[in-house]
Amino acid sequence: MTQKNNSSGAKRTANIRVGPAGWSYPDWSGYAYPSRKARGFNEVSYLAEFFDTIEINTSFYNPIRADHAKLWVQRAGANPNFMFTAKMWQRFTHDPSPGSEDEGLVRAGFDVLRDAHKLAAVLLQFPFSFHRNKETLTYLAKLLRRFADYPLVVEVRHATWNAPEVFVLLREAGAGFCNIDQPVIGRSIEPTAEATGAVGYVRLHGRRYDTWFNDEPSIPGYERYNYLYSEEELRPWADRTEKVAEAARDVYVITNNHYQGKGVVNALQLISMLKQSKVKVPEPLRLKYPELEKIASEGPREPTLFEIGKSEKKK
Repeated sequence: MTQKNNSSGAKRTANIRVGPAGWSYPDWSGYAYPSRKARGFNEVSYLAEFFDTIEINTSFYNPIRADHAKLWVQRAGANPNFMFTAKMWQRFTHDPSPGSEDEGLVRAGFDVLRDAHKLAAVLLQFPFSFHRNKETLTYLAKLLRRFADYPLVVEVRHATWNAPEVFVLLREAGAGFCNIDQPVIGRSIEPTAEATGAVGYVRLHGRRYDTWFNDEPSIPGYERYNYLYSEEELRPWADRTEKVAEAARDVYVITNNHYQGKGVVNALQLISMLKQSKVKVPEPLRLKYPELEKIASEGPREPTLFEIGKSEKKK
């Protein structure tokens, strides 16, 4: 998606890629993915048919293995416009003292993606508890220098970071600022449309106010991201994305409301809004989410003889 006039009439030159956060979710079976997968089915290859980017989430929990990175590059190869973004290992964003050995582990996987020209951004995602003060600013500045050879983007969730000095720091480091949608509770950072580097970034987490800060053991972790944005809620984010695209070279919009493929639904809707056209939609998803029918570029797949026979038996 390039060189298109936005709603304000300004010419956008950035390449905007939209896609989901992660791809390995059991609850996507029968939603984003077919219930019955063909032999050789691969999630990355499948999603690359519909999206030009995916955010790698596993790298937050453990460093990417080089051999896995090579496979992902190969599996997305059918889409020449495809790019990966990846989260930094949490040891650097949630631990105050990562070691030199940890850096080497992180770089092993990232370097494979970068050498293949498929690493669009490394996301430094900090928790809500990471407030802006002298100590945290110093730490962030050191981390930006430590990994300055990668295209970096910083995600912060506390409102103290929405400050001019932060944007100056990021611009001087050539790093991007992650504009997020999250439940705005207390001092949570509110929606923004900032572009501080060549890479612009947007992440949508959903708006589950009731579970966002809830650590109740009886509530499954996925409920934090069990949220489907309405078109009315997405349109302001399409506008913010266009604004970011006026200042950045490349923009990545990531939908993290992953439960039962809801982020895939919203990513497709955003692509349709930004392109102002219909889009290719995964067949299982359009059956689960009828609202996708109006933006689907292709008609419903013809039912197989097996499915017709199964339907007849139910009558």
